[in-house]
Amino acid sequence: MKSHDPSAAPTALASALPESSASPASTWDDLSESTIAATSRRRFLRRAGALGVGASLAGRALDTLAAVTAPQTVTLPFANGERELVAYPQKRPLIRLTARPPQLETPFEVFNDGLITPNDAFFVRYHLAGIPTDVDAKKHRIRVSGSVAKPLEISLESLKKDFGAPVELVAVHQCSGNSRGFFEPRVGGGQIANGAMGNARWKGIPLKRILEKAGVAASAKQVTFEGLDRPIIPATPEFVKALDLDHAMDGEVMIAFAMNGQDLPMLNGYPVRLVVPGYYGTYWVKHLADIKVIDTVFDGFWMATAYRIPDNDCNCVAPGTAPQKTKPIERFTVRSFVTNLTDGQHVAVGKPVRVRGIAFDGGEGIRDVQFSSDGGQTWQAAKLGSELSKYSFREWTASFTPSAAGEQVLKVRATNRAGVAQPLQSLWNPAGYLRNGVETVRVVAA
Repeated sequence: MKSHDPSAAPTALASALPESSASPASTWDDLSESTIAATSRRRFLRRAGALGVGASLAGRALDTLAAVTAPQTVTLPFANGERELVAYPQKRPLIRLTARPPQLETPFEVFNDGLITPNDAFFVRYHLAGIPTDVDAKKHRIRVSGSVAKPLEISLESLKKDFGAPVELVAVHQCSGNSRGFFEPRVGGGQIANGAMGNARWKGIPLKRILEKAGVAASAKQVTFEGLDRPIIPATPEFVKALDLDHAMDGEVMIAFAMNGQDLPMLNGYPVRLVVPGYYGTYWVKHLADIKVIDTVFDGFWMATAYRIPDNDCNCVAPGTAPQKTKPIERFTVRSFVTNLTDGQHVAVGKPVRVRGIAFDGGEGIRDVQFSSDGGQTWQAAKLGSELSKYSFREWTASFTPSAAGEQVLKVRATNRAGVAQPLQSLWNPAGYLRNGVETVRVVAA
């Protein structure tokens, strides 16, 4: 792969990142290297800047972040769940898991504000600590090479004007380890709650058009993708992902240059990223720079060793055991959540309670959502909102009236158009992926 040095010059984002004396991090989920711990929030706030939307983070007049001087913290509902809320450039305060690279989770209440997740609230996930902090969009090139008739070097300007009209698609982007913190028994990896997901309107050019212009060889089997992030420990593998050629050419995989009508935020892949609708975020390569068509099945670390799930019907094993065979993680499981009520919230006896939430899957689309207010003893059909796309969050609503004081156990279960429903209990695998058991919220009627 080509060598890039995105951190060669000091930039606004680089100066905003916290310092540490701990060992540098190259990955969150799959490598054994330890992450860099955050230093004081006060030092971070002194150095960070608030920037305008939609451009490089360097070369701008920076204002001090308007944040409280005392640390703000949240406690996620599992062991060792204490986290800081930190505002990075172009981001509102998000839940920070690690500092270098920044791993930021969306506070769950954001998902009740609307189906589209705002850019400044969108989660952030990197694997390698050498992240780009400034990219000159005019100089950036996407290189297409390998088993093609015509290698390409595509500028952002050319991407926008030379490959046909841009397309838009509303799609959920979700980390493979979303909700890992809830697995029992506990598994290794980043302990995150339900906020490593988001739903955006992505705009860009279908990858198919670019591959067609390059002229893919008849011998081609897969396409690999690499961005500008780099390891800082020599032994760490560069982050390269692969898709089968048929998938890469399906017309839905996209090279996106905008989300929600604006340039990509720097921490979400500026100036271009891969969008792979319905597939977990490990494939959504940020700061996309190299596309290579290959005649073999790619055997790099991040495909052949990392991001693997049990290769059986349930993609699960008995807790505490290891699978006999594995395969790369691919599409989302079916999921649904209550978004407007939280554990311990009080509701009034004898008065109707409106319940709202979201559901999504890997691209079949949501067929129906069932809601229970009595712990799953009885279920009622929820009302579905409009479908922005088969890859989008879909709103559902229901209501119930508590007849007596005490705890009400609320559950929600979605089924997609292929007839696949959420399991009542989440299935276990050693990497903590694919979690999608029926969610429970306990409210108190008084």
